[in-house]
This record gives sequence, C-alpha cells and structure tokens, in this order.
Amino acid sequence: MAKAKYIGCYVDNTQKRALRGVSFFDYKKMTVFRCQDNCAERGYMYAGLEFGAECYCGHKVQAPNASESECNMECKGERSNLCGGANRLSIYRLELSQESARRYGSAIFKGCFRRPDNVTVALPFSAVVQNMSVDKCVDMCTERDKSLAVLAGDRCHCGFPTPRFSLHEPEDEDLCLHRCHGEEFESCGNDEYFVVYQTQVQDNRCMDRHFLSTRAKQLVALASFPGAGNTWARHLIELATGFYTGSYYFDGSLYNKGFKGERDHWRSGRTVCIKTHESGRKEIEAFDSSILMIRNPYKALMAEFNRKYGGHIGFASQAHWGGKEWPEFVKNYAPWWASHTLDWLTYGKNVHVVHFENLKRDLFSQLKGMVQFLKLRVSEDRLLCVEGQKDGNFKRSGLRKLEYDPYTPDMRASISELIRTVDSALKKRNMSGVPEDYMPR
Repeated sequence: MAKAKYIGCYVDNTQKRALRGVSFFDYKKMTVFRCQDNCAERGYMYAGLEFGAECYCGHKVQAPNASESECNMECKGERSNLCGGANRLSIYRLELSQESARRYGSAIFKGCFRRPDNVTVALPFSAVVQNMSVDKCVDMCTERDKSLAVLAGDRCHCGFPTPRFSLHEPEDEDLCLHRCHGEEFESCGNDEYFVVYQTQVQDNRCMDRHFLSTRAKQLVALASFPGAGNTWARHLIELATGFYTGSYYFDGSLYNKGFKGERDHWRSGRTVCIKTHESGRKEIEAFDSSILMIRNPYKALMAEFNRKYGGHIGFASQAHWGGKEWPEFVKNYAPWWASHTLDWLTYGKNVHVVHFENLKRDLFSQLKGMVQFLKLRVSEDRLLCVEGQKDGNFKRSGLRKLEYDPYTPDMRASISELIRTVDSALKKRNMSGVPEDYMPR
C-alpha cells in the first residue's frame, strides 16, 4: 500500500460528510489497510474510518478536529487498531504512488500549463461557466467526449493533447493558483496559465489496431528478461503504430486482454515485433533485428516473482516472500537476468536497447525511437494519445509495496556484480550503460 500518515480524529456528520468521495462498509472485516487501499486505488488523498466498520474517501477534509479519545472503536477486522467512533473519523493522508496521485474523482490532474499560441485551434471547444469548479469543467468535457478538461479562470476548454498543446512542458503550479468561483478549495487557473485534468473519456486516436497488410520481410524481436515490462511495451507499441505485436509463446490470458497477435505463429509475418524471453544463440539468431528491454534487476526480479506466484497483475503472498521460494528464485534468476542481456548483445543482429526506466520517464521520445526502429511512420498525435493511456491493464497497481527489503546483503553483492558486467558490455558496444539508479546506494 502507498504510505499513509495518521492525521487525527475528526467530527463527521451524516448531513455534511467530512470526506465526500466514495464510501463502503464492512461490519465483519473492516481494517485500516483495506480502507486505505480502497481509497488509494481510486486516487483519493484521504481515507477515514468510522464506527469500526465504515470507510470514507475524499480529496479534502471538510470538518473540524475532535479529541483523540473520541475515536475509540476497534476495527471490526483487527482488534489492534482503532477505526473512529460514533460520528467520529480516524483520518489518514495517503502518499499515493505518482501514477494514481492527484486524481479528482474520476479525473486525473495533469498540471499547470502556459496558454497555447492559438487556443481555438489547440483546444477547439470552450465555454464560459458560471461558478466554475473542477467538476463542472470535467463534466462538460466528458459530455463532449474530450479527454482533456482545461480550466482558464471562468472559461473551460476541452480537447485532446496535440503537438500544439502536448502537456510536455508543465509550469510551476503556483502560476495557476487562482481560486475557482464555485469551490474555495480548488484552483481554476487564469487567462495565461491553464489547469489541466484528464477526463475518463478514452482518446480513440490510437485505439485502432490491425495486422500488417503485407507480410513483414524482417522478423523483429521484442526481447526481455521476464518481469522487465515486455507486455507493457507491447501495449505501447500497438497503440503507437496501430499494428499488432506477436509472441514466441501463446498466452490465452493476454489474447483475451486484446493482444490479437498472440494467436499467430511467431513467424507469420503479420505482426510488427515478437515478444520473446528466450536467450539461446539459436533462438536469437532466428530474428533479423531486436528491441532489447532492460530493467533494473532488483525491480525485474520482484515483478517476475509476483507474476509467478500472483499472475500478470497480481502479487505473491507474504508467505512466499518470507519462505524458501524467494532466496531460491533469486539464486536461479539473477544470473539469468545478466546472461539474457549479454546473449542478445552478443548474438543479436541490429539491437536497439531500451531501458524500462527511461521509457517510463520519457515515454514520448523513447517510444518514438522504437517506432522509427521498426521503420514505421511516426504520428505525433498518436504518440500523445498513448501518453494519456500509457498503463493499459498491464501494470500492477503501485500500492502493495513490501514493507521491508527482501534482498539480503549477500544477494545485493552478487546482483551488483551482475549489474557491473551488463553495464560494461553495453559500453563496449558504444551504447549508454545502465541507468544509475540500478546501483544500490
């Protein structure tokens, strides 16, 4: 779970709730963690527990403090914790993982941006709104099927990200601090600096996907060690290019999630690249070129361990982490993390290396480089559309973080050695080495 900080006991009132987001009740099994997890999952900033069994979420606390002694009821699901009292909330502030942070109900806060040069072209729909609030602008743009709701004082603009308004250069949020007429806790921006939210409307400019109309002459691998983000990269490549990706394996659950190239034989030539985790010379030499995904081994090993014991977007249980499975797994898989990359660098023809962390940090230009490597047309509108729905359903929610570091000093020592080996192999081929956060501090 994202970290949460207890901020105190607050008055609640059934007529005027202190937290006004979603709520749910469980009179048998409510726990503090469950309430926090549910609110964080939906992007709320606060989670509050009341009457031992009720959970409320909200973006702001709209009630006065009460005395700590009034939050005196044990949680129904764990006697060791207090869950508010009668009309009293125990409230926690959630430190959300960046991706889920700053939601506003169903909309996601994107930041403060300078007014684009030609507003009417960049954001084709706009209207003046009486008593402007974030909700009003988001609702208006949602009804008009636009993915961006842009607040500029008492004017609301709607549109999609385009090269004219790409959301690539956020300004300091203080420049947008201009109170909304309809909501005293919210910022509505002004004529020069706009506050931008992403609505729930799906940007359809990058949703169409097809098989290649003529068979590809070259077979391109999308190679990675398991747990290095291969499925996520396929999702991005399909949206960015409009073509299906294939796989060396057949995974029914991925086929059902919309990866239609999963059913094709990997040599069919109908897909733009082919997922593979193989690392034998014969398997590598079967491809004409390859995109090689590399991810920090500390993260990749944990992701693969979660997948092995919890499925594509699930989690391994505490018993697995604490038992003998984990040390055994690290002993076998860590050396493979290194040998996988070394083999592709040695036997692969025309290798384009992408570091998972760089792709996450700078999606637009990294993905553009991948599309160019695939010798396909780059559409900037399409890439901007991908940025707006970059996660797809292929990401474990960043909430159930382990409470402790599962790596022992011995494991770290051997993994550090492997990182150095991979780093020097990359540099030897005049490529940039591994990102510096791979090295443990």
